[in-house]
Amino acid sequence: MPAKKAADSGKTAVKKVAAERIAAKDSADKDTVSEQPVKKGSGSKTSRSKTSGNKGAVVKKPESHTALVRRARRINRELAEIYPYAHPELDFENPFQLVVATVLSAQTTDLRVNQTTPALFAKYPTPEDLAAADPEEVEEILRPTGFFRAKTKSVMGLSKALVEEFGGEVPGRLEDLVKLPGVGRKTAFVVLGNAFGRPGITVDTHFQRLVRRWQWTEATEPDKIEAAVGALFPKSDWTMLSHHVIFHGRRICHARKPACGACPIAPLCPAYGEGETDPEKAKKLLKYEKGGFPGQRLKPPQSYLDAGGRPAPPLGAG
Repeated sequence: MPAKKAADSGKTAVKKVAAERIAAKDSADKDTVSEQPVKKGSGSKTSRSKTSGNKGAVVKKPESHTALVRRARRINRELAEIYPYAHPELDFENPFQLVVATVLSAQTTDLRVNQTTPALFAKYPTPEDLAAADPEEVEEILRPTGFFRAKTKSVMGLSKALVEEFGGEVPGRLEDLVKLPGVGRKTAFVVLGNAFGRPGITVDTHFQRLVRRWQWTEATEPDKIEAAVGALFPKSDWTMLSHHVIFHGRRICHARKPACGACPIAPLCPAYGEGETDPEKAKKLLKYEKGGFPGQRLKPPQSYLDAGGRPAPPLGAG
C-alpha cells in the first residue's frame, strides 16, 4: 500500500475509534438511572427513570450532614496522628510578641517573620517601647518582611492602642483584639487560641484551600468558612483543628501540586487526584520535616524536635 494511502487509512481508523467512544459515552449517559424523590402515596420512596437496560446505575446521593460531620471529624483525628506536634509556626514568648508576629506574617512566610522578630523584640520588648520607637528604625528592622512601611505603622499603632486603651496588656477578648490596628478575626483567633487558650478557628489561605477541597464547605468568605467549619466540630477542637489543617496544607496538600500519592488521608479526600498520585514522585513534594527539611520556627516546641523536625536558621545564616 502506498505511504499516502496508509496514512489516510490510519487517520480514518483513529476517527472511527473516537466516534465509537463518543457514541458509547452518549449511550452510557442515556442509560444512567436517575433517582428522584416522589410524592407521598406513590408506594415508593424513590422513582427511577431509565431509557434502556442499565438497571444498576444511579446518581450518587449528596453527602448527608451527618456523614459530612463524621468524615470531617475522622480527617481531624487522622491529622492529629500525623501531626501530634502541630503548633503555631510563629516564635513568641508572650501575647504581645504573638500579636505583633501575626500582623507581620501578612504576605510573607512565618520563617521570614521568625528571622526578623528577634531583633525587633530585643530592641522593643514591650508595647510601651515599640509605641515610642523611631519609625525609621523599626522600618529598617522590618524591611525583610516586605511592605515594611505599612507593617511598621500597624505594629506601632497597635502598640500605642495597647498602651492607651488596655494598660499595655494584650486583651483576651475577640471584640477588643479586632479594634487594634492591623488585627482582624484571623489574627485575633491566633492570639486567643495560642496565647490565651481560648478556642478559635484560624482561616488562613491553607485552611480555606483544604476545607474546600475536602468539601466541608463551599463558602469563599473567611467568616462564612469559619462558621461552616465550626459547626462540624465541638468548640474545644477548634484551635488544634486549625493547626492540623494548616500543617497539612504546608507539608502535603500544597496549592499548586498536592502530594496526593503521599497523603495518609487520601481515602477520605474528594479531591484526590488533583495532584501527583505516584507515591515516589509525590514523596519528593513533601516539605519541612516530612521532606527532611527545616521547619519555620527558630525555636520550635520540643515535641517537634523529638519527632525529627529541625529548627529554621536565623536571618543571614547559610
